[in-house]
Amino acid sequence: MPVDPKTLPQDAETLKRMLVDVTAQLDRSERLLRQLLQAKTGRKSEQLSREQLALFAAEAGLTQPEPEAPEDDSGQTPPASASGDGSSKQRGRKPLPPHLKRERVEHDLPETEKHCAQCDQDLRRIGEQVSERYEYLPAQMKVIEDACFTYACACTMKTASKPAQPIEKSTAGASVLAQVIVSKYADHLLLHRQAKMFARHGVELADQTLCDWMAQCAQLLEPLHQRLKWYVLSSKVVGTDDTPVKVLDRKLKQARKGRIWPYVGDRDHPAVIYDYTPTRERAGPEEFLKSYRGYLQADAYVAYDSFFLQPDRGMMEVGCWAHARRHVHQAQDSDPSRMRTILLMIAELYRVEKLARDRGLTGEDLRLLREQGSRPILEKLHDYLREIRQELLPKSEAGQAVNYILKNWAALTRYCDNPDLAIDNNRTERSLRGWAIGRNNWTFFGSDRGGRTAAVLRSFVASCELVRVDPFAWFHDVLSRIAEHPITRLEELLPHRWALAYSSPAGLTRMKS
Repeated sequence: MPVDPKTLPQDAETLKRMLVDVTAQLDRSERLLRQLLQAKTGRKSEQLSREQLALFAAEAGLTQPEPEAPEDDSGQTPPASASGDGSSKQRGRKPLPPHLKRERVEHDLPETEKHCAQCDQDLRRIGEQVSERYEYLPAQMKVIEDACFTYACACTMKTASKPAQPIEKSTAGASVLAQVIVSKYADHLLLHRQAKMFARHGVELADQTLCDWMAQCAQLLEPLHQRLKWYVLSSKVVGTDDTPVKVLDRKLKQARKGRIWPYVGDRDHPAVIYDYTPTRERAGPEEFLKSYRGYLQADAYVAYDSFFLQPDRGMMEVGCWAHARRHVHQAQDSDPSRMRTILLMIAELYRVEKLARDRGLTGEDLRLLREQGSRPILEKLHDYLREIRQELLPKSEAGQAVNYILKNWAALTRYCDNPDLAIDNNRTERSLRGWAIGRNNWTFFGSDRGGRTAAVLRSFVASCELVRVDPFAWFHDVLSRIAEHPITRLEELLPHRWALAYSSPAGLTRMKS
């Protein structure tokens, strides 16, 4: 907007203050623009390379220790790869999977070429050269006719019963429902596109029909979803976060924002469950976690504060250094020297964690390593943060980053006292990647009911992936028999229990049949 010189104040002090305000506003706008461009086209990772760490250490006058090579049980350093480049990956083409069905095609010489013209003798076969290639068989749709025979006598008539179907009086069998669920919530394929794929097989299905199938499957699996919730909340440590999703609302002219909340179990409870809420209010996580007692690892969202301020709740906060590092990383441009020093110290904390992973340390061994390796770094970082806080403007990016760490210091350092705790909440954030990819495809939920349906079905997809179970095989089997499965034994159908049952030879035989 053009400025009229005649409207400007004549006082020099007032003009100076206006100039300072305008300059500060331009700096904020420039930083925001850089962050938007970085998020759109720039490097996404916040991790620093060895070269960057060495540079920051030189600027800060600190020494950068050399990384320690992991040792095996014999105490010797693993040998280098034969290629000499330090890579241990296998070279060359991998063999084709042995479980795939194989068809042998034999290629023979013509009869006219099986005779040698030089020695006038017939050639004899001495071997063969075998090569393999992939061939794709398009998916097929078939119709199953359930013929129930009827018998009668003079006084009685009986008709054979057919197995219970996932959706009564529906034309969709368990395999079709499993295919649609996995395509939508694992492969993020829109129902509209799936309908077009079915049409290529000569099967006309309306988008609304597929949508109704998903809602009915979620309703059928709701009791199992509650069992999955109980299993996850039995963890000693639960990680949580949230992500926005667009939701259509007929009462509004534009889509509003709903929320998906993941709750990830610890290493002894490999499962993840999602909850959907129409808003980001505290009531959502408070209702979901009302029976939970243990450690909750999350960001510093204010909605969680009341959980930790009430001793009778029995919930303890665990911070996330990835969130803390993100604030510092975004403030680099405003105060490069100080922020890079903080990043260097945080990188040292992660170096200790990498060393623990390389050595496979757990339990008391992990706690001792953190006490000896991480605790001194944390003390040095804490002293440095308190020192520079007095020199930073509280509302500046650097000041907010420092205040975030100091305000949440107890939660951020709690992982050093307990080897069951992690340095960050990245495991939970990874559980949200599927939703981020899905949003780019399906864009929005049609209603709050659609959000709840997606939360239920995606919970089982993600839990199957955690225990390395094929989601299609799980949905196909569970949907085929959950209607007649005893309610008191629903836990047997949870993905981690299902994986154990089908890892045995008898289980594999049953699944193939």
